[in-house]
Amino acid sequence: MTEPSPITVLVADDHAVFRSGLRAILDMEDDIEVVAEAGDGEQAVEAVLRLRPDVAVLDIRMPRRDGLGAASAILAVPGNRTRVVVLTTHDTDEYVHRAMRAGARGFLLKSMPPEEMIAAVRVAARDDVLIDPSIFKRHVARFTDTLSRPPGADDIDRLTARERDVLQLLSRAHTNAEIARQLHVGEETVKTHVSGILRKLGLRDRTHAVAYAHITGFADKGTWLRQGKDVR
Repeated sequence: MTEPSPITVLVADDHAVFRSGLRAILDMEDDIEVVAEAGDGEQAVEAVLRLRPDVAVLDIRMPRRDGLGAASAILAVPGNRTRVVVLTTHDTDEYVHRAMRAGARGFLLKSMPPEEMIAAVRVAARDDVLIDPSIFKRHVARFTDTLSRPPGADDIDRLTARERDVLQLLSRAHTNAEIARQLHVGEETVKTHVSGILRKLGLRDRTHAVAYAHITGFADKGTWLRQGKDVR
């Protein structure tokens, strides 16, 4: 059986020691390969456009262009497939809000344990989102203006019963793999349900789906999760 290709990563940070240390941590994993480093935001954007890595890990505070500006530039490229994880030393309101608005797949503090950094790269590569639920809930109200339209009270009625289950689990920061295990379905089935949720609710991505669930209060409502066979 052919071995799966490793997750390719770009690491961008203006502190060479931290950058090298993070590279060493990631390169120790069999399924991750750091293909480039960058010392500022402009270098990061140029490297991503040239190499098209699966994940770009960007420090927020960098010269020439900060990590949030670099993230916006990367994610705005037509056909872009690179997922962005943002790193910072401070959990400040504006940083979190800008990172979520830009479409980052992770917002992490540099003080996080190495295993959580590694997990964040894997989660981002699967196009899942890893933002601490406590951080997300604190900022979710500011996400209302990024939705394509104001959420309506009856929007949830457009979803099937299983799609509601999936949205509940998304709102609790579960990845596709975790949702699949809990609902006893395949990951492809989960992806299909996520696509249906985004289409029916007019949402841009899964981060906005999580925001929608919290804004409308749906995330706080308990729901019975149907086990076993997938149902509508």
